Amino acid sequence: MTAPRTPAPGPRKAFGRLSLPERTYVADALRTETVGGVLLLVAAVTALIWANVPALHDSYESVGDFHFGPEALGLNLSVAHWAADGLLAVFFFVAGIELKRELVAGDLRDPRAAALPVVAALCGMAVPALVYTLTSGIGGGSLAGWAVPTATDIAFALAVLAVIGTSLPSALRAFLLTLAVVDDLFAILIIAVFFTDHLDFLALAGAVLGLAAFWLLLRKGVRGWYVYVPLALVVWGLMYNSGIHATIAGVAMGLMLRCHRREGEEQSPGERIEHLVRPFSSGLAVPLFALFSAGVAVSGGALADVFTQPETLGVVLGLVVGKTVGVFGGTWLTTRFTRASLNDDLAWADVLAVAVLAGIGFTVSLLIGELAFEGDASMADSVKAAVLTGSLIATAVAVVLLRIRNAKYRRLTEDEERDDDLDGVPDVYEEEDPAYHLRMAAIHERKAAEHRRLAREKAEGRPGLAGVPGGAGEGHDDPA
Repeated sequence: MTAPRTPAPGPRKAFGRLSLPERTYVADALRTETVGGVLLLVAAVTALIWANVPALHDSYESVGDFHFGPEALGLNLSVAHWAADGLLAVFFFVAGIELKRELVAGDLRDPRAAALPVVAALCGMAVPALVYTLTSGIGGGSLAGWAVPTATDIAFALAVLAVIGTSLPSALRAFLLTLAVVDDLFAILIIAVFFTDHLDFLALAGAVLGLAAFWLLLRKGVRGWYVYVPLALVVWGLMYNSGIHATIAGVAMGLMLRCHRREGEEQSPGERIEHLVRPFSSGLAVPLFALFSAGVAVSGGALADVFTQPETLGVVLGLVVGKTVGVFGGTWLTTRFTRASLNDDLAWADVLAVAVLAGIGFTVSLLIGELAFEGDASMADSVKAAVLTGSLIATAVAVVLLRIRNAKYRRLTEDEERDDDLDGVPDVYEEEDPAYHLRMAAIHERKAAEHRRLAREKAEGRPGLAGVPGGAGEGHDDPA
């Protein structure tokens, strides 16, 4: 006789349930990003008001152009420049930690699970770049801004979810977060490769040596912010003077941190540092960058120009159309040509809504716009206006799509969070645990005993039972 064959495993579910540790991490990360996203919205609105009220416009320009810093070190920069090159280095430092954690402990660790967000992210960058190139090229515009619509702003997207109050399931939120992490990685590579005009090899060598020292200290287990913060500032200054965008230093140091837990550790060093730095990044660094980058003219003529200039039209179409087609198409292709299948609780309309939401490009798109048109201040401002316009259109469309399905999302979220045995762990993660069923059996037995007692007291004609919830006295003779 031949041994019975083990049945082949079924197809993997796309947007399936997260593991409990991953769900906890994602919930914590998204909570901080959501708060940061609201602050980002406030900063953007403040910048637009500050820059467009005639009585305040000059002060906005003068504050943004105010220079300070050591001239001898090549760091006498404007406030706006410090925000873009200095504060955003903190943002990319956190992005580097996120990417490292995803690679060693998150979804990107498993090539099969990583395929979906990676392919979706790559398609979600390639298609917007193609849309911009075609639109601007056909219109006779500059191709320099091809990378502007390729980035997704996770904080802005989560702020939109918070404001409209949608109960997006955790699997879709995690997909959006992972998509943005991969998106940030390739945005960093684009900045490093395509926006480096000159190189100072001596300064670059110093930055590399500083990074090597940073890595060696981490490997030796040296602890103390007073060691790493001064070293990080030196590496950042050298990277800035090398000609490579200084934010690269941030992501490089983030990638060096250990993000896997050793025996006895509740958190890895990377997780601990991310937990400390993320609020500063989301709550201060990114909003300040937005404050000094989003202040563009929003007059009727300026907004009309967004749809008439080939460069700005390319940015708007890239964010609204390119991102949607890229992310949705990449997700569909992955499920079509692999064994993955869509989660039974979700529909392709949900994937479409998330794909539209990914068209909200703000922080990194504004940064790339400044770099792409560095020598043309007028076009740089027009591209910023296009980023804002495209992001607002994507927001409006996503809000409509998400609200249509919100009742379904609310039910899914309630099922995910139900904890009937009150042990602090959602029931969906304990369905295979016999101890969970024993706890639930005990709970049901206590309820049944109480109902039997109430029914017995009613049968004996005891007074005072009317109005007891769930017992006799409800105005019917059914068993309790």
